[in-house]
Parts: sequence; C-alpha cells; structure tokens
Amino acid sequence: MTLPPPAEWAPHAAVWIGFPSHADVWGPPLDGARAETAAFANAVADGGRGEKVLLVAADDEAAAAAALLVDGHVKVIVEPFGDVWLRDTAVIVTGDGSARDFAFNGWGGKYDFPGDDDIGARLARRQGIAFTSSDWFLEGGSIDGDGTGLAVTTEQCVLNHNRNPGMSQGAASEKLHADLGFDRILWLGNGLVNDHTDGHVDNLARFVGVNRLAIPSPEDNDPNWLIYLDAVRRAEAFGIEVVRIPSPGRVLVDEEVVPASYMNFYIGNRVVAVPTYGMPNDDAAVAAVQALFPDRKAVGLRADDILTGGGSFHCISQQIPRI
Repeated sequence: MTLPPPAEWAPHAAVWIGFPSHADVWGPPLDGARAETAAFANAVADGGRGEKVLLVAADDEAAAAAALLVDGHVKVIVEPFGDVWLRDTAVIVTGDGSARDFAFNGWGGKYDFPGDDDIGARLARRQGIAFTSSDWFLEGGSIDGDGTGLAVTTEQCVLNHNRNPGMSQGAASEKLHADLGFDRILWLGNGLVNDHTDGHVDNLARFVGVNRLAIPSPEDNDPNWLIYLDAVRRAEAFGIEVVRIPSPGRVLVDEEVVPASYMNFYIGNRVVAVPTYGMPNDDAAVAAVQALFPDRKAVGLRADDILTGGGSFHCISQQIPRI
C-alpha cells in the first residue's frame, strides 16, 4: 500500500528550486525573475536554519548567475531542463520515502521544452531517491494533500482531454490512490482565469492543516469570484474546514488578466514564502498566512517577474520530505 505524501508543513530534508535559465524563454523579465527566485531560495534556507536548498540551474551560465545572487547556505547545482516549474516536473515523494515520477507533456502540449520530461528522474537519481515511473500525465501543482490521505484537485486540469483523454473522475481517483495513496479526493471545478496550466489547484486552494483548506476571498471586480465561491461550496459540502485568505484581485499584465495568487506560497521548515505583487492586499495576505502558521515566519516576497512565466514560488519548488 502506498503511503500518501507528507503534508507540506511536515519536516523537509531539502527542497529543489528551479532557477530561470533561458533568455529565449523568459525574455526581458529574466533578470528580475532570477533576483526574485534567489530571494525566495535565501528566505527558505534562512541562514542555514531552514532546510537544505538545492537551486537547480539548467546550464553553467545560469549557475554562475545564481551563485552571485544567493548566500552560502544555498547549493547551486546544474541539471538541464526546459523551464523552472519543478513542482510539476520533479518526482513526488510519498510517505515511505520512495517517489513517483509521472509522465509530463508540457501542460497538455502547450510548452514542450527539451529536458522537462526527464528532469524529475535525473534529480531523484542525483539525490539517491528510489522512484517508480507512472504512465499517466499528472503535474504536482495540480494536487495538494494534508498528509492523511485527503487531497484536493481540479476537474479542469486532471480530467482535461489534453492530459489523459477519456479518463473519468473515478478512474483518476483510483490512480491517485494507487500511485500516491490518496483515499479521499475533493474535486474542485475550475482553476483561476487565464491559468495556462488549465487550473492548477495550488493557485486556488491549499491545505494549511489536517482537513483545513485555505481559499481566497474575492475583491471587487475580481475575475475569479465565482471560482472561489464554487470551491468554498464544494469544500464545505465535503466536510472540510475552510479558511479565507485575501485575494490580490484583478491583476493585469499588458491589459490581460493574469493568474496572480497569494495561494502559491511555499511552506518551508522555518519560513512560509508568500508571493506578493505590489497590490493593496499584499500585507493582509502575508498576515493571514502568518496566522495560519504561528510556528513559522511568513515572509512576503515580490514575484511579479516570476509570474510572467505563469507561476510563483510553489510552482518552482518541490520539497523532499524528511522520512
């Protein structure tokens, strides 16, 4: 029987963080995204008091740039990849210390970069983590668990025809149980507007305790207000305690709504890193996360340039639990 992955707030042995490496992928935001990623890595390492941070650069140039931005408590390693979203491409470690390496097709064929389909296996081998390969498409950002076998995901992503054509909710639930030990699945509907991952749940709803789920509260003119409302109704009907965190509201880049979310925080051993965007609710969101994790320090860090790539701190990281 597969033991479910420990909750993210359980102790970590280390964390992989992807470092923006390719100018042709990132364009003008590259330098800003690198600075924001380095600040995130430094915060999680917390001067050597946090967890071991493995900052993954795709080539020697990126590694040299990373080394200039991080402190001595962050280890920079080189392992070729297409882009930084290791939450989706790295292995997921289960409760027995082994891992699952899922098939990856560039978020439904949207972004097919060389190296992304096997970066998880290479990182696992490098760390000496035994893993089993799974033959269906699943990204780590599309699921979240509380460590007890309860998970949350979205129909929009996991049941999307561009991942696993024809897969039913029941079949997906069986696969999540077999591969990751989840025996109770809360199925939410859609993810955020214009999320090119097709609705990853880590931008919408995050477990912050056993059977306790955080979901944003909408702002005026919030493009996601109906999505939040539907998520709350489904979670409460499932018997899950819901807590609310402020939303950044309508965030525009070049006059287009982008999936900015404070929910994309990363729960480290000592620090919870909360992405901020220069919006009025930034401080309130950090304070709300701090109240949920009184044994850690919640730190707000700007993530505007990382967001231009489509995600934030949770998306570029994947923890290695201490088993």
